[in-house]
Amino acid sequence: RSSDLITEGASKRIAEFAFEYARNNQRSTVTAVHKANIMRMSDGLFLRKCGEVAENFRDIKFNEMYLDTVCLNMVQDPTQFDVLVMPNLYGDILSDLCAGLIGGLGVTPSGNIGADGVAIFESVHGTAPDIAGLDMANPTALLLSAVMMLRHMGLHEYAKKIEKACFDTIRDGKNLTKDLGGNSKCSEFTDDICHRIQDSE
Repeated sequence: RSSDLITEGASKRIAEFAFEYARNNQRSTVTAVHKANIMRMSDGLFLRKCGEVAENFRDIKFNEMYLDTVCLNMVQDPTQFDVLVMPNLYGDILSDLCAGLIGGLGVTPSGNIGADGVAIFESVHGTAPDIAGLDMANPTALLLSAVMMLRHMGLHEYAKKIEKACFDTIRDGKNLTKDLGGNSKCSEFTDDICHRIQDSE
């Protein structure tokens, strides 16, 4: 038999964050991801709290789906999802799945938002000590984590400039790191992004 520690307070807090995020970022739908059919007490509590919070956000559509169904649908058509809220374990699973869909952990940012807006932002991947100092690392995950931090701080224009420059550099394909299919060094990739930001000002 499985067990999981999920509290009423934490479930309510993460649900409120998801709905506030949706509202503040012009998103239309929040989907609660769970396995309440198996984890009746823990995920059942999480799902109930999400439903209760949804009552206070009538402008945002709310639905719920099983984790396995979300994983299947995410691979088939990720555009059907908007904001997803789920317990931590499922977030670990789904974020790695999504990272695989977009190019790997080297391009995946993350943020941990605590109570009262206290937050930390970091790339999902580890420190890669095997390539430290070799000018090979892909800085995208770290840059996009900084973009998330800037948005959290309300510095949306700066975030937009950095994000656009990063995406345009990748789309252009001339200065890509090896993990993105190119042969450029980290510094060349970063210089390209910096030039694009300077040119936009």
